[in-house]
Amino acid sequence: MAKAGIAVGLAKGHVVTKREKVARPAERKGRASKRVKFVRDIIKEVAGQAPYEKRVMELLKVGKDKRALKLCKRKLGTHLRAKRKREEMSTLLRKVKK
Repeated sequence: MAKAGIAVGLAKGHVVTKREKVARPAERKGRASKRVKFVRDIIKEVAGQAPYEKRVMELLKVGKDKRALKLCKRKLGTHLRAKRKREEMSTLLRKVKK
């Protein structure tokens, strides 16, 4: 509700103009830059998959999605990370099939 400039009521308070907040560097923390993404892709390409990732891909090949999720969750710690990893592995499998 907009301020009315009076001391009582629902719209009480001094009338001011809203200022735009400047984006702070801390707000983009954790977001990978182009260079970091490129380097990680190169490393992934050269080094290949981790042993648990290979096992997850095998489980996905035979259709054991839930078991793959459980394995990912045990290795990565959280349900959300596990879901992301399972999705990443399944897209990798689709790319390999093509």
